[in-house]
Formats: sequence, structure tokens, C-alpha cells
Amino acid sequence: MALRLPTQLATRGTFHHHHNNNSKSTMTAALSWRRTLSPDTPLIHSSTSLTIKKSYVQQMVTCSASGSTQAVNLAPGTPVRPTSILVVGSTGTLGRQIVRRALDEGYDVRCLVRPRPAPADFLRDWGATVVNADLSKPETIPATLVGIHTIIDCATGRPEEPIKTVDWEGKVALIQCAKAMGIQKYVFFSIHNCDKHPEVPLMEIKYCTEKFLQDSGLPHITIRLCGFMQGLIGQYAVPILEEKSVWGTDAPTRIAYMDTQDIARLTFIALRNEKVNRKLLTFAGPRAWTTQEVIALCERLAGQDANVTTVPVTVLRFTRQLTRFFEWTNDVADRLAFSEVLTSDTVFSAPMTETYDLLGVDAKDIVSLEKYLQDYFTNILKKLKDIKAQSKQTDIIF
Repeated sequence: MALRLPTQLATRGTFHHHHNNNSKSTMTAALSWRRTLSPDTPLIHSSTSLTIKKSYVQQMVTCSASGSTQAVNLAPGTPVRPTSILVVGSTGTLGRQIVRRALDEGYDVRCLVRPRPAPADFLRDWGATVVNADLSKPETIPATLVGIHTIIDCATGRPEEPIKTVDWEGKVALIQCAKAMGIQKYVFFSIHNCDKHPEVPLMEIKYCTEKFLQDSGLPHITIRLCGFMQGLIGQYAVPILEEKSVWGTDAPTRIAYMDTQDIARLTFIALRNEKVNRKLLTFAGPRAWTTQEVIALCERLAGQDANVTTVPVTVLRFTRQLTRFFEWTNDVADRLAFSEVLTSDTVFSAPMTETYDLLGVDAKDIVSLEKYLQDYFTNILKKLKDIKAQSKQTDIIF
């Protein structure tokens, strides 16, 4: 039996991929959400294999159909529990907090993880089930969705991968599978202002994916994020404590960082709120910070000056390879990959009053960056003091 996807599931193109000059011909592929789906090519067969047909000139996705466009119950008589959740991208900075929160709140959590030499044992230790699959291999996806009610998608490609492999092609396959297999809610994490920066590949892809998800007809919530506080630890706090170089920019860009634990908490409140279905929400922290302000805050809390190397944004604009060379973390909204955005006085922030009202959340319960970093430095400096005290005791010879 083949499953039918609705013929409305479709896209319009914007993102361009150019082959190098050595290829036989230079082709441009449009990444898009206004697609034409033909009922002639199978997407999912009873063997749970998945086929995506691609033409690099038009990037056509075709899928098959015979049956209803309504949600399909693949195992009649086996109801899917609303507590059954699949987290995609569960080993990442945000994904692991989503998993922890879900387990704490009593959900049955399944984590889709790529096969890897070092397995994600910590997810199992917490009480989640781990299943191996890879978004860049669509045929591995369907089996992971059996018995799942809700997908929470925090995944993004690894830095060394072509950006569209996971973040576009993989997500399109995942959304199509979810539709075909009757998944009842899909939560997608996107980037604030992604619709305003088509020149930045990841932001353009996120915007196209938002539209593709919207047109799929799946019940969904899209949550746009500004930046994670967790990313600032490796980027600024640790190097300052270790007296290593801190890389910064002279950009006036401001980012309203949010604690990923708060993001996870608000996500589950939104998930249980029927008023939020098919809505676009933006989560932003209490205040937007420049790089220079974050470094100054870390210096004050650490009680020592940072060794700051400032890279002019104009340099970043001309050579995006610097983003790989300096290895800034992806977690801070992939700051350097957004070098074009950084050249302007952009603010990655959004008013949260309406969102808090909608979710019934008190703004006072959202962690500020000062509080988050203060807790980190207090804990780490106490540990360092304890270690020094211990080492002094062991030096004493009787």
C-alpha cells in the first residue's frame, strides 16, 4: 500500500546553489516552498522506504498517493499517546534541554540520533529512548515516527556539511514523512528575522522551511529564536577564566540571548496550549546585548580583564572563511556566518509581552543574562578555589 500526500504540499524558490566552474555545466537550483507534487512517484511504500526525486534545475519533489489526505493510522487499534514525543537534534545545546524538560514533565521521549562512534548514552541515562536515523538519508526516517504523536525539531546540520543537506532536504523529507504518517503536532525552531535576510543561506532556508511546514497542513508551532545564553560560556566565559584570547567584532548588532532551559519550558507550555496551534512565536531574552557588553559583563563577574582580539565586521563581510577559522560557536545564532547581517545595526530581539500573556508566563520568571552568567561564574570560581585549596594540602610534607 502506498500513502497519499495532499497535492497542496508544495514550494516556491529562492535559495540558489551554484556548482563550481569545473563542472560540465553551471546549474542553479531554487530552494523553495511552492512546489508541484505529482501523484505518480511513491514517497513511502509499505516497506517504509522513502524516495525523493530531485531535479537540480527545479529541485522538484514528487510523492505518491492513494488514499486519504487525512492523518493515517498505520497500526489500527493502537492509539498514539499524546505524551509520545520524538526530539530531532536531541544532542545539541537546545535539544538536550528539550529532552530533559520533556522527561521531567512525564513525556515518553524518543530521540532521533545519527549513528556515531560515541553513542549518546547520556540521553539513555536520563530515561529517553534513542533511535538511529539520519535526515540526510530519508529512507531511515519513517521507522522512527511509528507511535509518535509530536515531533520537536531542534536539528541543524554540522558545520562541515553542505547547509542544504540537513536543513533543507532533510527537513522536507521529515515533514513529508510526518504528514504521511499522521503525526499530530510538529514544533519547528527557526531564527528571528529569517524572512528579512534572504542573503544569509541558513536564514533563507529556515524561512523556506517555515513556509513548507505551513503549506503541509500539519498542525504545527514555529518558534523563532534569537540566541542561546549557553553559547556564551564557551565563547567568552571560559577563555576569560583561562586567560586565552577572546574573539569579538566591532558590530553594533544586539542579541537578546535566552537560557535554553527557559526556551524548553516555554515550548512545552505552548505545546499544551490549543490557542497556539499553527502560530508563529518569537522567543527573546529580557535584554539585547552587543558583543562588547557581554565581554564587559564577563570581565566584571570573573574579576579579570579579557584578552580581546577584535575582528572588524568589514573583514568578515569579505571572507566568510574566517567563520570556520576562528571557530565561533554555532550556538550564538551562528554569529559569524551572519556576517552580512552584522554590518548593520540589527537587533535580534522582540517584544515578549503578548507572548507571555498568551502562554500565561510571568516575565519575572525568565532568567536574565546577568543572573545566568553570575550563577556560572559563582559556581566555577568556587570550584577553582576548592581545587586550589586541595592541591595546597597535598603539597604539605610531614
